[in-house]
Amino acid sequence: MTADAKTSYQLPDLPYDYNALEPVISAEIMELHYSKHHKGYVTNLNAAIEKYHEAESKNDVAAMIALQAAIKFNGGGHINHSIFWTILGPVQNGSHPGGELLKMIERDFGSFDQFKEKFNAETIAIQGSGWGWLGYNKNLRQLEIAACANQDPLSTKGLVPILGVDVWEHAYYLQYKNLRADYVKAIWQIFHWRHIEERFAKAIV
Repeated sequence: MTADAKTSYQLPDLPYDYNALEPVISAEIMELHYSKHHKGYVTNLNAAIEKYHEAESKNDVAAMIALQAAIKFNGGGHINHSIFWTILGPVQNGSHPGGELLKMIERDFGSFDQFKEKFNAETIAIQGSGWGWLGYNKNLRQLEIAACANQDPLSTKGLVPILGVDVWEHAYYLQYKNLRADYVKAIWQIFHWRHIEERFAKAIV
């Protein structure tokens, strides 16, 4: 049995060249991160879903349950990286957001600088591998900072992702070595705020 169109996921196109984010993220890291790691999540997600459908067709509930961890991990990796590529861009895209997103950041965190400081602290402090996120809580109509372990998507915390930072070592180690804090602080130079603002506008509808 092969995965049909409804269950076959594809590696999205990278919206810029591998070297477009230098000097913040090297071309070598970008190529490995995108063509090896993200591609691996997509390949493994499709394989897990195919096995899940086979188990489902046999009413093998035990096998279906056993496959859910692989679907969550690889599916989360695909979701997270698909967002990550779109919220980054060349350095000249600006240093901070504007409009309604900035207003809500100031409302919920006091100021943009306070938000940035809190986001960095919580993201740098993640134990092991994971992601730091700014998410929108639709129920409370407010922005929240959250950390997710491994490749857990932000939806597992009931939040809509606005921006996120990958702090798996493969995202920075070739360039920043063990200095995760330097990487997290530097990545603010390449946030594509127009795209982030577009994500926010869709989230609050």
